Amino acid sequence: MNILGIETSCDETGVAVYHTTRGLRSHQLYTQAATHAEYGGVVPELASRDHVRKLPWLIDAALDEAGIVAADLDGVAYTRGPGLVGALLVGISTARGLAARLGIPALGVHHLEGHLLAPMLSDNPPPFPFVALLVSGGHSQFIEVLGVGQYRLLGGTIDDATGEAFDKVAKLLDLPYPGGPHLAKLAERGDPLRFKMTRPMVDRPGLDLSFSGLKTQALVQAKKLAVDGRVGDQDAADLAAAFEHTVAETLFIKCKRALAETGLTRLVMAGGVAANLRLRARLAQLDAELFYPPLAYCTDNGAMIAYAGAQRIHAGQADEGYPGPRPRWPLQELSHV
Repeated sequence: MNILGIETSCDETGVAVYHTTRGLRSHQLYTQAATHAEYGGVVPELASRDHVRKLPWLIDAALDEAGIVAADLDGVAYTRGPGLVGALLVGISTARGLAARLGIPALGVHHLEGHLLAPMLSDNPPPFPFVALLVSGGHSQFIEVLGVGQYRLLGGTIDDATGEAFDKVAKLLDLPYPGGPHLAKLAERGDPLRFKMTRPMVDRPGLDLSFSGLKTQALVQAKKLAVDGRVGDQDAADLAAAFEHTVAETLFIKCKRALAETGLTRLVMAGGVAANLRLRARLAQLDAELFYPPLAYCTDNGAMIAYAGAQRIHAGQADEGYPGPRPRWPLQELSHV
């Protein structure tokens, strides 16, 4: 089965084709980072308009790359949520219109399920069960994954998500948008031990996370370092390194705890922050098997939606009626496959 996947939950327009026996056949991605950079963050209306402009072109490019035509598709998967309502609606209407024209099933996919299953696109996919650390700009969660659709939430953030905290600290250091990758690059030439920062919530039981206090620590330190409203280059690098180091140490402790509490020995890290090299290096010191998505599939993309959708469409699932977007959608509501 050839399944077309469409991702439009935020500011990335992703389209891919996945075949249930041949694997990923194409992957097209357009990022709107330059569009939103001058605003310092995503502008929902601009994101929706860009999806409208780019999506038809990307669908054609994905089909061409896969060496097929639309008539060869057996289903269309799209991101139904969570995400920005307007952006989701662009993907939903496009996917459902294409599926209706072709007479094939359409299926709304949970964005976070796409991230959880993205490591299955690697050459070394993790077998079930495993603990997943899902870290992105909008989500930070520990999830026990027993199979497709079998998810148990172990803990999550009570305030800022990991990627959101990275972006906010990057912004206070006057780094370009999107800030997380720029902060990680700056941290490479910094001293992570120059500033001592408190690791949040590691002294409490459980697997919940909190990064707003750590962000505040960085803000207070930045104000102390600023001269004429600007933090010097080396001071900024040291502060970025200290922040990144503290996040990595915090997640290392929590991951170790999650593995101990579940008795599992496999850990998957997924989401945009999964591309962070310092965090990967720290988690490599766990007594566990580690799995990551390929770097191209850490951030939002159509390949993960195509894969997740393919698992469900191949199992006979499809939309019933005309479901609308789910900007907030608990992962635990998903059915098993």
